[in-house]
Amino acid sequence: MEEKEEKIKKSLKYSIFDGAFYWMMVGFGESFIAAFAVFLKATNIQLGLLSSLPKAFGSLSQLFSNWLIGIFKTRKRIVCISSFLQGFMYIPIALVFFFGELSIPILIIFVCLYWVFGVIGNPAWSSWMGDLVSDENRGDYFGNRNKIGNLVSFVSLLLAGYILQKFSTGTFMEYTGFCIIFSLAFVSRIISFFYLTRQYEPEYEFAPNANFSFMQFVKQARFRNYGLFVFYLSLMNFGVYISAPFFTPYMLYDLKLNYTAFTIITAVALITKFAMMPVWGKLSDKYGTKKVLVLAGFLMPATPILWIFSTNIYYLMFAQVFAGFSWAGFDIASFNFIFDTTKREKRATCVAYYNVLTGFAIFVGAILGGLIVKYNSFFWSKYYIVFIISFVMRYAASFIFLPKLREVRIVEEISSRKLLMKALTTRPSSGLVSNIMNFRRNNNGNVKSPRFMFKLPMRKKKP
Repeated sequence: MEEKEEKIKKSLKYSIFDGAFYWMMVGFGESFIAAFAVFLKATNIQLGLLSSLPKAFGSLSQLFSNWLIGIFKTRKRIVCISSFLQGFMYIPIALVFFFGELSIPILIIFVCLYWVFGVIGNPAWSSWMGDLVSDENRGDYFGNRNKIGNLVSFVSLLLAGYILQKFSTGTFMEYTGFCIIFSLAFVSRIISFFYLTRQYEPEYEFAPNANFSFMQFVKQARFRNYGLFVFYLSLMNFGVYISAPFFTPYMLYDLKLNYTAFTIITAVALITKFAMMPVWGKLSDKYGTKKVLVLAGFLMPATPILWIFSTNIYYLMFAQVFAGFSWAGFDIASFNFIFDTTKREKRATCVAYYNVLTGFAIFVGAILGGLIVKYNSFFWSKYYIVFIISFVMRYAASFIFLPKLREVRIVEEISSRKLLMKALTTRPSSGLVSNIMNFRRNNNGNVKSPRFMFKLPMRKKKP
């Protein structure tokens, strides 16, 4: 038993490094795929397809996740193989520049493969991590893991933006800049893959009788807590992706921001999320995931409407601070709600069906947003109308479904107003680096190896 606990402890540390390098890949690569498409002269419809089709195919691929688990009899192998293939996709993505008029369609194909490889292992990974992280400390652990990931993503995003700005002296030089950051993204994912291979997978027995069909899930969803949550996130993602693909072209086309300004505005939301993730995680553990989800679910929908009131870069940075604050709470609560409301043996299937429905909603939302942008002529910026519609749809989702969700854990009671004040007044960190790791000293004052300061949540030993 002690040997198993030690393996779990090491695996939780390795998972933090895996997450850090995964987010480094996102900062260097994924965050700039839309900008790369703009560089290749993509239309608004093509940008909508680039944002929606990959997520739709990725979501549909998860219908095969349980089949893969049944074949491989191990979750770890599926996760490791898919993560390696996802990183490899940055090589063909970078090469689409040479395909001329076909560059955007081919880019969409390779980004679809990138997303399929990136998410087909998600149900297996969620089930795997559910066996490693204790229930009572899940919010704290993933809050800290995401905090570190967002910090790394923030730094890599800034560095990538700096590289692009330095190389934006001509078409080929600008393309060289994209090649550099995509290469860094590839290397980051390979390092993430290395740490995944070092993690321990607790014994897992595949139970075919725990599975249920997609149609069975849909028919029963409105009667179950988790099913209503999936409907909520699906409608919310539909509203989010009406506008989500168009913030990048709005900044680069309408506001005519250079890569430095674009990167700074994008990074502000990331650094705010980095600071707030552990705060929301602790609040979620103490007061319940539903309470955090309700509060964040009524804050986050306001983010797109803030973009229509001013084009001042400092105002937009404020809007991004609000976005990072509210999205941090929404993301951590949504993630933990899945674990709270699903059983271990059914979790992989539940996560797969959740991603299928939200992926379809994302696809429809982005396509609808693209059509609205194409034919809109109401405002000086054709993107304003999708920001407004997105704002309305997000609030509609929260008003319809949040009152129907139930908290499944026994938690302390608190009002939304007091919870908001706690989130605003809690000190996020005593230091960006010192809170992540510190250095031990021996009796001679020499620095020894680093260790993580925060306590990794362990499963309690059975008596």
